[in-house]
Amino acid sequence: MPNIKSAKKRLRQSQVRRDRNRAVRSELRTRTKALLATEDATEAAEQYRVVVSLLDRAARKGVIPSNAADRGKSRLARYVSRLDN
Repeated sequence: MPNIKSAKKRLRQSQVRRDRNRAVRSELRTRTKALLATEDATEAAEQYRVVVSLLDRAARKGVIPSNAADRGKSRLARYVSRLDN
C-alpha cells in the first residue's frame, strides 16, 4: 500500500479506470459474440453498427489500441457481408 498522498490518489484513480475499462471490454466481447451468433443478415447489420460504435469509442478512450479496433471492424464487416450472400 502506498504511503505518499499522491501515490494513494494514483491508486484510487487506477482502480476506477481499471473497473471502467473492464466493463467496456466486457460489453464489447458480449456484443461481438452476439453478432457472430446471428444468422439473419439484417439483424447482423444492425448489431454491426452497434459494435462498430463501441469499438470506436473504446479506441478513442484508450481502452484498446486503434489498430485493434480497425482490425475488429474489418473482420466483423467481412462476416456480415458473407451473410448477405
